[in-house]
Amino acid sequence: MNASRNKAAQKLRMTSSGFTLIELMVTIAVLAIIVGIAAPNVSAQLAQNQVKSTSTVVQTSIARAKSESAISRNTIVWEYDDTNDLITLVNNGNTLASYNLSSNSSLTFNPATVTTLSISKEGNITTPTGGAVNLAIDIRDTRAGATTQRVRVNTKRAFECSGTNC
Repeated sequence: MNASRNKAAQKLRMTSSGFTLIELMVTIAVLAIIVGIAAPNVSAQLAQNQVKSTSTVVQTSIARAKSESAISRNTIVWEYDDTNDLITLVNNGNTLASYNLSSNSSLTFNPATVTTLSISKEGNITTPTGGAVNLAIDIRDTRAGATTQRVRVNTKRAFECSGTNC
């Protein structure tokens, strides 16, 4: 009786369960192909999200400058520093707020000479010399795959636009 039980136990030990080496290699190869296909789409999506985020920061910072000018009854200066990728709001020499932009973000101003805006207590947006503003800020990501987003600034507001509306 013991002998037959030992044979059964020995048979159970000899049968193996799990995956063969070939099955594991095929699975890894399929996963590598899927990751290879998905990776470029993910990086393009990340770049596009960065463009959208930077566009929102530009618009929000101008809207905040308008609010701060109304509250303080002073002119607020909105400045973009390309070297440090920084937007600052200044009231009488005091920095009210700073917005750090991603180093992957690229802002192009048209006209190129206007990277500073003055927002009066009445909410009018002008150049520092008092000239009327009709500014286009093109925002893009330095990584491949992202489209350009345009923010328009006029004497009253900043808004996002695309296509023939810009």
